[in-house]
Amino acid sequence: MSGTVTDGLSRRLLGGLPVVLASRRMLAEQMRLDCESARSGSRKFPRIAFSANGHSLAMNHTDPAFTELMAAADIIHADGQPLVLYSRLTGREAVPERSATTDFFHDAARLASKQGLRFYFLGADRQTSEAAVAAVRQQYPELFIAGSRDGYFPDEDFPVVAAEVAATKPDVVWVGLGRPKQERFCVLMREHLSGVGWLKTCGGLFGHLAGAEKRAPGWMQSAGLEWLYRLIQDPVGKGWRYLVTNVIAVWCLLTRSGG
Repeated sequence: MSGTVTDGLSRRLLGGLPVVLASRRMLAEQMRLDCESARSGSRKFPRIAFSANGHSLAMNHTDPAFTELMAAADIIHADGQPLVLYSRLTGREAVPERSATTDFFHDAARLASKQGLRFYFLGADRQTSEAAVAAVRQQYPELFIAGSRDGYFPDEDFPVVAAEVAATKPDVVWVGLGRPKQERFCVLMREHLSGVGWLKTCGGLFGHLAGAEKRAPGWMQSAGLEWLYRLIQDPVGKGWRYLVTNVIAVWCLLTRSGG
């Protein structure tokens, strides 16, 4: 089970996680509605939005603490193309498209620019964070970035960091602390961030925005092979993770999915 469902989005169990059957446009619109509700006071605490890919499916299956964190999410979207492909090949309801966080960010940024929503970037090292902010400001000059800070702090500093974030009055906080720290921060600090509309985990997004990391070619993304591109780019750093998690993720999709 996910967190309290009050958004009207349909869901389907994929690999053990209740994944929303939503396009990137639908997710961006939900973000806007939640931010408006938070600003008006009708939504007390932020909605938590997590992503589902092979890594998260595997962790959800093997790590009980991570399972509890994922169960607290309000929205879990298909960040990995294999989930989309599997949903299309099985069952009646399919995920309409992949909502990779690195792509969804731009849908959210365009809408936020029009609606005057405020973003906050939390994560990466200071140099990457500052480069990401500079790049986003250049690409979206009308987007208001309320603030940013690096992700190098221990769990015991969560309340201090949350207070620092809250003081900037953001509507959406992009949390790129790596799994499971980013999910833990969102769940534990949710009630410290009243007035925020969304807490959105984003992994290595800031590195992509800063230009430090490259996406796979479009055909590899569509075929669900972006993991292979990343493995080729960094075989030492990502080899063991993909060798282990991909096998578990496939097993989860085959045995822990609903029709």
